[in-house]
Amino acid sequence: MKTIILHFLLLIGVSISVFPFYWLAVMSTNKTSDILRFPPKLIFGSELVTNVTNVMENVDFFQAFINTLFVTTVSVLCVLFFCSLAGFTFAKFEFPGKKWLFGLLLITLMIPSQLSFIPSYIIISKIGWVGTFKALIVPGVANAFGIFWVRQFSQEAINDSLLDAGRLDGCNHFRLYWNIALPILRPALAFLGIFSFIGVWNDYLWPLIVLNDPSKYTLQVTLSQLNGIYTTDYGMVMAGTLLATLPLIIMFLFVSRQFISGIAAGAVKD
Repeated sequence: MKTIILHFLLLIGVSISVFPFYWLAVMSTNKTSDILRFPPKLIFGSELVTNVTNVMENVDFFQAFINTLFVTTVSVLCVLFFCSLAGFTFAKFEFPGKKWLFGLLLITLMIPSQLSFIPSYIIISKIGWVGTFKALIVPGVANAFGIFWVRQFSQEAINDSLLDAGRLDGCNHFRLYWNIALPILRPALAFLGIFSFIGVWNDYLWPLIVLNDPSKYTLQVTLSQLNGIYTTDYGMVMAGTLLATLPLIIMFLFVSRQFISGIAAGAVKD
């Protein structure tokens, strides 16, 4: 009986989680009048091709897609490298000020990211990066969460005896990281990579602030142009949103096993 109740509750939870994606798909196949009517229309319509065509005619979707893919890929690779290197160092090496630096790192987790926009924009403006992809990539190449995540995983997963053996073989710090730590950190990096990919792909406010060239707009900024001043074609907006969301859904379907294993591997152990 308990198993039946548990599965029933899980089914309800899954249904609630999946419904927004289903509703998005339904709205992208209907006209605005069907979307706004009451009671709402919960079945697929026949306007998907029309809505997608309107998206392509109103904005440069493919250019925005390429821009977003480039920024996201480079950002994730940088995050994986710098956060794993810093997290491994905090976990397995002693150096002056280590505790103070890590404490300062944790404090930054409590500060809303929006508070950093003004000083970040001033710095980027001073060095002439406004309107470039560097303004989107460089500020996020290392983040406090990623370093903290890898540090916690490294403490449990990497045995000190492996590092001692590597030192006896003449490995320096970077070779210990590259040859010993990195293969062990793969589950944690899989989770961090997916987490970072979703965050960068969906970022809207920072690209809106620093980009001033329409040819370099990311997907989220480009899709915001579909909203009209007086009227909005919600079917077209939902179709654009669906096209921007599909890569995330497809990616998650392919790497969901690594995502879940990464979370499980990074769980706190007794």
